[in-house]
Amino acid sequence: MTAATAACDAALGGACDAGLIALDPAKMAHGFPAEPFAYRHFLAAHPLLQLDALAALAARMPRDRLEYNSGRLKVDQKPEETPAVDLEPAEIVRQIETAGAWMVLKNVETIPEYGRLVEAVLDEAACASGHRDRKSAGMTEPMGFIFVSSAHSVTPFHLDYEDNLFMHLHGDKAMHVFDNRDRSILDEEELETFPGKHRNHRFEDSFASRERVFAFEAGDGMFLPYTWPHWVETGADWSISMAITWKTPEGLRLNKLYFANAVLRRLGLPQPAPGRSRWLDSAKVALYDVARLPLEPLRRGEAMRRMLRAALFGRAANYYYGKAGKT
Repeated sequence: MTAATAACDAALGGACDAGLIALDPAKMAHGFPAEPFAYRHFLAAHPLLQLDALAALAARMPRDRLEYNSGRLKVDQKPEETPAVDLEPAEIVRQIETAGAWMVLKNVETIPEYGRLVEAVLDEAACASGHRDRKSAGMTEPMGFIFVSSAHSVTPFHLDYEDNLFMHLHGDKAMHVFDNRDRSILDEEELETFPGKHRNHRFEDSFASRERVFAFEAGDGMFLPYTWPHWVETGADWSISMAITWKTPEGLRLNKLYFANAVLRRLGLPQPAPGRSRWLDSAKVALYDVARLPLEPLRRGEAMRRMLRAALFGRAANYYYGKAGKT
């Protein structure tokens, strides 16, 4: 049992499991979930997170849950110029030492054994923050993403619309993190999101003076808050990392507003930032919920997801199916 979870366990009358992550309740009370911070974890030797297991997982998952390309990218990589890798997903994992590739296995929580791991980590994190479990802490939509990267790979400058417990498992890696409250880095329009908008963002050399760099070796981790911009680079060895993410009620609400504002902007109706008008924000959230309702059942099946992607992003969006995905 770690010191963090031992303290939490005592406070909650022995209710907390322990042993996966070492989160300090004092640090959680001070900075969570508003600020990034480093911590340690104990997942580097977990059997589900070894290369052979991940190759088997890549062969087992739906193809649209796998994203991969060359790792030799620029920080401000243009999406349409991203070089591909001509290998099957499982082979990318097996050959990651020499493949020159970057790969993410998405939504691994849908695989039962990985789902249990994701939930166990979040239960420990919730406990360290003073809650009994992830549900009582408001950690909704738990998800897991596993990154397998060759040496000297770059994940371009982007942001994510979830909170993130990032855990490094093999090799060395650095994450360059920027304050999401600095609108000179990303303005309100760049925070808005909609289907078809690529996650990569512009990056200027002047941003570097405002970065905070987190360096990782196996066993290192960090908490990355909602929409904090960042880019990532691996070192001289291939690497494995895992991101366990969740959404809070406030994060879900902001996601709806960023989507609604993006759609209205594309219609020539730029909107005030979330929080400027309570009644207008409420109306947008209500309209989003009504419009989204009929689409949710469709997104659960791989075939329908494939059709929706082709309609929204073009046929090339299904590249991970090989030649069949482009027809």
